[in-house]
Amino acid sequence: MSLDRRDFLRAATVGAGLALGSPRPLFGAVPAPVTSPRARRRGQAPDVVVIGAGTFGMWTALNLVRLGATVTVVDPFGPGNSRQTSGGETRGVRSSYGDRPHGMLWTRWAVEAIRRWSEWDEQGQELLLPRVFFRTGDLIMRPEMQPYLEDTSAQWDELGVPYEALGADEIRYRWPWIHTAGTTVNGETTGLVTTALYEPGAGVVRARRAIESVAKRFELEGGEIRVGRASLGDQTGGRLDGVTLEPEGNVSAGTFVYAVGPWFPKVFPELMGNRIRIPMGHVFYFAVPAGDTRFMYPNMPSYGVPGCTGWPALGPDHRGFRVRTGGRAGDDPDTSDRWIPAEHHQRPREILGQYFPALAGQPISETRACHYESSISRNFIIDRHPEMDNVWLAGGGSAEAFKQGPVLGEYIAKRVLGIEDDPELAESFKLPEEEFDPDQPRRRRPGESG
Repeated sequence: MSLDRRDFLRAATVGAGLALGSPRPLFGAVPAPVTSPRARRRGQAPDVVVIGAGTFGMWTALNLVRLGATVTVVDPFGPGNSRQTSGGETRGVRSSYGDRPHGMLWTRWAVEAIRRWSEWDEQGQELLLPRVFFRTGDLIMRPEMQPYLEDTSAQWDELGVPYEALGADEIRYRWPWIHTAGTTVNGETTGLVTTALYEPGAGVVRARRAIESVAKRFELEGGEIRVGRASLGDQTGGRLDGVTLEPEGNVSAGTFVYAVGPWFPKVFPELMGNRIRIPMGHVFYFAVPAGDTRFMYPNMPSYGVPGCTGWPALGPDHRGFRVRTGGRAGDDPDTSDRWIPAEHHQRPREILGQYFPALAGQPISETRACHYESSISRNFIIDRHPEMDNVWLAGGGSAEAFKQGPVLGEYIAKRVLGIEDDPELAESFKLPEEEFDPDQPRRRRPGESG
């Protein structure tokens, strides 16, 4: 069954309250849940198949359904599995992107995503879905004022995002357990804090549970999820006819969206092999002493210091106080070990000693190691496959896609259905012509959070 673009345009513009050719805001209202899902006949091919059930895939699929499409999502292990980049325990949600050439766009999208995460929890109460968003506020601490802080505050000023500029005295007054004076060893001082930006609207999302809740809403609103590994099927005249599922089965459709994250270089080796890097990020959760609420939500903000991001322990599951530092070069995401070697354990303990000394001797309660995919432009990739005009590529999260999932999914869905036509925005997300040097392994940049 082919995708009838005219039917989609008619259904989608009516359902979203838009009129073709009329001005519309970049961020319209979140499409309302479909109360009467579009019925799918037994054996009927979907309009769209989404390959990948992570942030890009599930949010896109949900928005496609809400815009009137019949959609099937295919993933080897299902939504929220531990191999996904989106399958971790927690992810930060902030809007501080002064270090990015596309920072203004990302800041606008992140601010809107924060609003939608709160709205998601409110809507989910009726379905008894677990709470996923915690508004912690975010504190970026630095030894001195620097361009990243200056450019971030300038973007916030232009967009009217609430924030505060804090000095060390104010940090100590609000959170006395944060150490700002630094530590001097052999004449070298580390961990010094003299200035900070505080974004009160930022927060943290329980990541795996969030993806599971998006999947639940997707199925309730008429979508289908199939567990299986998809490989490219036959092609006819520059179009993909379908995908083959392992262990068995085939799925045909009019349109396909590949949202496969770290698997892009394996699925499309010639096209994506040197356009995507897949480092392995390292996350540590440190045990918080029983009864010590200083390092628990809501008494502690999420934080960023040079080379590290983290946040307080969240209830009710209480994984611990989160510290993310560095990482290592990624291997094959199908065979890589998702654990953190002992030689990487020292740096997070140094961070605790420098900024949170009350936790310096606490045991590690849990570690997480996950692949993420980074594009050479450090921006998202949302574009058609150059050789298959009914195949879309959606990825290049660069450790920042999860927080913007509610906005990304709507944008991608509208691009796929032909009702989002901002050429400047589309140009910024094009598949880059430039490629990584294959002889230079790419490691995590110090400012990336995840």
